[in-house]
Amino acid sequence: MALTKKPVTGMKDILPDEMAIRNYVIHLIRETYTGFGFSSIETPVVEHIENLLSKNGGDNEKLIFKILKRGEKLDLTKPTTEEAVTDSGLRYDLTLPLSRYYSNHANELPSPFKALQIGSVFRADRPQRGRFRQFTQCDIDILGDPSCLAEIDLILATTTVLAKLDFHNFTIRINDRNLLKAAAKKAGFEEKDYESVFITLDKMDKIGWDGVRAELEENYPKDVVDAYIALFDTTEEKKPEGPFRDVKCPLTDAQKAFMDEVGSPLPTIISAVDAVKTTDFRLKYDPTLVRGMSYYTGPIFEISMDEYGGSVGGGGRYDEMIGKFTGQKTPAVGFSIGFERIIMLLLERKFKVPGASEKTAFLVEKKMPSEKLAPIFEEAMKLRAEGKTVDISLMKKNKKFQKEQLEENGYTDIREFFNR
Repeated sequence: MALTKKPVTGMKDILPDEMAIRNYVIHLIRETYTGFGFSSIETPVVEHIENLLSKNGGDNEKLIFKILKRGEKLDLTKPTTEEAVTDSGLRYDLTLPLSRYYSNHANELPSPFKALQIGSVFRADRPQRGRFRQFTQCDIDILGDPSCLAEIDLILATTTVLAKLDFHNFTIRINDRNLLKAAAKKAGFEEKDYESVFITLDKMDKIGWDGVRAELEENYPKDVVDAYIALFDTTEEKKPEGPFRDVKCPLTDAQKAFMDEVGSPLPTIISAVDAVKTTDFRLKYDPTLVRGMSYYTGPIFEISMDEYGGSVGGGGRYDEMIGKFTGQKTPAVGFSIGFERIIMLLLERKFKVPGASEKTAFLVEKKMPSEKLAPIFEEAMKLRAEGKTVDISLMKKNKKFQKEQLEENGYTDIREFFNR
């Protein structure tokens, strides 16, 4: 039986050209975030199944790659359930592992703690453009700071990285889960229904306001749904009096008044970022932004780029997650760059790694005697010591094609060595 040469569905092999870009971007991210005071950490890709299924991951909990128990713990000879034979799984994001990590090591870490984590995560999702079942996430989180200084720092750090990669004119949409809850309460929804209402609201980009209204009316009184929709309605004909009318930045007086009533830090975050940002992007208040994770407790944000047509990063405040491990509420907020989608966009742009070392190729004639090989390698080592990339390989019969391949791979200096 022949082995299968293609990777598992939803996962991919990475060729050298893409790997060079990935390595460059990771280096740039680490360098930039370190300059903002973040420290690199690492957590295992395997997590306890009870942590992964703790109802903090939203729909991602339906996409977990579960791992069977091992050895004598696994007995498949008797009728059993999935829960009985599974004790761990592959992580679906980096936030839950970070929360476990911090709860386990808080006494050894500074407060607040600024964490940088880059690693693979796994979701049994439907593969599509920019979406894989194994992919790299790049997160920065600030743990132990309850103030909006943390959100401001995260936004500035993330946008600095994007600017260095020549991404401009993107939009960071921002909202506050407390504003979402206040709007639902104002319209007349019961607290137990908030998450269900938010899930429907989150579909607005796909099904429009008519679809949101229809879905809500299937489960809730029409007058409550009407009152809720009116809060977001920006049509000139209706001119609603709700706090979300005329949704633009800078904030309207009605929006600011509503945020003051709720106690949201969004006005401070928006004004501070706009005042000090050093790259060209838009920070837009979007009252329909929900984000899928139920663990968010405050400000949430998402990066949108026209050239992708979707989200290329996001995050938010999750002040209650760590407390589920420790029993004590710990402020926490994080921002994740959509690493795979950024790489995809760079590849589509034909991005070239800047400042790459000069590449030299030595083509050595076959049957070169050993006494003539030593000087060739000595010369190669001298060039390498000068910071140049040097590849040594045998000369092929089709030398013209061999040189063309080398040139395509960035070798600008090709030298030939003959036994003469």
